[in-house]
Amino acid sequence: MKKFIAVWMIALLMLGITGCSQKQEAPSQVRVVLDWTPNTNHTGMYVALEKGWYGEEGLAVEIMQPPESSALALVAAGGAEVAVDFQESMGPAIAAANPLPVTAVAAIVQHNTSGIVSLKETGIHSAADLCGKSFAAWSTPVVTETVRYIVEQDGGKLEEVDIIYDEVTDAVSALQTGVDSIWVYYAWDGTATQVAGLDSSFLFLTDCDPVFDFYSPVLVAGNAWMEEHPDKVKAFLNATRKGYEFAIENPEEAAEILLKHAPELSEDLVLESQKWLSGQYKAEVSRWGEIDPQRWSRFYDWMYERSLLERDLGTEGFTNEFLPQ
Repeated sequence: MKKFIAVWMIALLMLGITGCSQKQEAPSQVRVVLDWTPNTNHTGMYVALEKGWYGEEGLAVEIMQPPESSALALVAAGGAEVAVDFQESMGPAIAAANPLPVTAVAAIVQHNTSGIVSLKETGIHSAADLCGKSFAAWSTPVVTETVRYIVEQDGGKLEEVDIIYDEVTDAVSALQTGVDSIWVYYAWDGTATQVAGLDSSFLFLTDCDPVFDFYSPVLVAGNAWMEEHPDKVKAFLNATRKGYEFAIENPEEAAEILLKHAPELSEDLVLESQKWLSGQYKAEVSRWGEIDPQRWSRFYDWMYERSLLERDLGTEGFTNEFLPQ
């Protein structure tokens, strides 16, 4: 009897050990801080979340709203693992005397789709046409220098442009209430003017000069997280890639998923924006997220030449090494 009990207890112990060994590790937390409120730039991540692709990679992803302070600073301090940001704002942060330890790991959209929206009746067909007109844009040195460059290259003078330094949150209303032109992203605010039935024009910055075909937006990771958990960075980007490729092939379903997670958004705007932007995530490249070193450094060279960077960055600030092959 004692022998039977001993054998039984050993069997239970072995079962317990086997059960413990079969337990899966707890998912690794990945906090993603957005650059703005949810929009179609972010759809791929919401799709990956909804489809369970992050979970399949062993990740527990939390998508966070942006802080009042810099999202880059939050990632650099370890308050999040990933941020949505922009090459133009990354530059000063990583070229500073005390640089933020962050690196761009993927391009969300392959080309810069920002530009100047206006009503056709204002007659803005080129950068010089901004002279004598009001122009709303963000209040940053790179914005001022960009406007100066494109206007002067086109034969105008910056002093003749009535720049309104204001982050316009409703381009449709602004254009209807006296603002002649606004620097926006076509996929969202440019599409919004079309959905609203406005007779609008759009001048892409890339049409003014190829130097402005920089990467905006990008996914940025903290250097410490990348160094300590390279496998998690690759896993996150693999699932995210699936999300964006799904949005490319299924823009309507992807739009529905975004609306599920952000029901406050306009259904018509999200759908039309998604249809347009789905063709821009990869554009002509074969691999989602790919960053071209030449285009990256060309814009930073331009910034450095105009004293917008403390040092010449060249190809610093990004890596393609974590992208799925």
